[in-house]
Amino acid sequence: MTEQTPQKEPERPPEQRSRDAEFWAQRVERLEASEIPAGAADVNVRGRREVGALQGFGQLWQKTYRVRLAGIEASPEEVVRVWKEKFPEFQPPQNRFYPSLAGVAPGELLFISATVGGMPVHTGVRVIYADDVSFTVMTPEGHPESGWNTFSAHRHDDGVVVAQIQSLARANDPVYELGFRLVGSTAQEAIWTHVLKSLGAHFGVNEPVDLHKTCVDPRLQWSQTKNLWHNAGARSMLYTMGAPARWFGGMFRRRG
Repeated sequence: MTEQTPQKEPERPPEQRSRDAEFWAQRVERLEASEIPAGAADVNVRGRREVGALQGFGQLWQKTYRVRLAGIEASPEEVVRVWKEKFPEFQPPQNRFYPSLAGVAPGELLFISATVGGMPVHTGVRVIYADDVSFTVMTPEGHPESGWNTFSAHRHDDGVVVAQIQSLARANDPVYELGFRLVGSTAQEAIWTHVLKSLGAHFGVNEPVDLHKTCVDPRLQWSQTKNLWHNAGARSMLYTMGAPARWFGGMFRRRG
């Protein structure tokens, strides 16, 4: 485990901001969705603020997953194009992703309905950057983690295309931190390994996924204990328990 100074959220120089402005999402105060895909729930997305690694509670981890797509003829651009289009299909069964009609594009929301330990968790992420060879998503308040994930592809020095997922995040609140230390971290690593394996299988490749992880900051940010208020797991349980009432209410409104 390596201890380093906590990393700040990335700042882009003015010349870069102007050069690649089309790839960056506009900054928003709170998340809003003009439409919700069928099967998705916005209960822990709408009205939430985006939160980065500085706003979380737990230890800060950087994890990098890589798979070599040896032998494929596709370029890194083609790999990322397919990745964007089939992002929900590459997820494990317990993770259901619902992109908007615009797909993986700057400013768009990806709704998530997952099952964690048998309990439903409705949440989502926002695409804050997307170009031809990468895209980055950022988490909202209440998500299990605070931070971002970058999905990318590049050509290695030996000519082989490498697909990569890199995360910089920490557990959002004390409950999530405990969960990550017990089983959550291993489960999360299994999810992103599955995604890269699925991407490779699409191109006919069955290579192992390499994982490198570093604890960037081992400290807990006790000032962020208040994040418990937005815990998506707890709120998803309440939302699920309230489903019968919402159904009856909708039926009466339709009759009216």
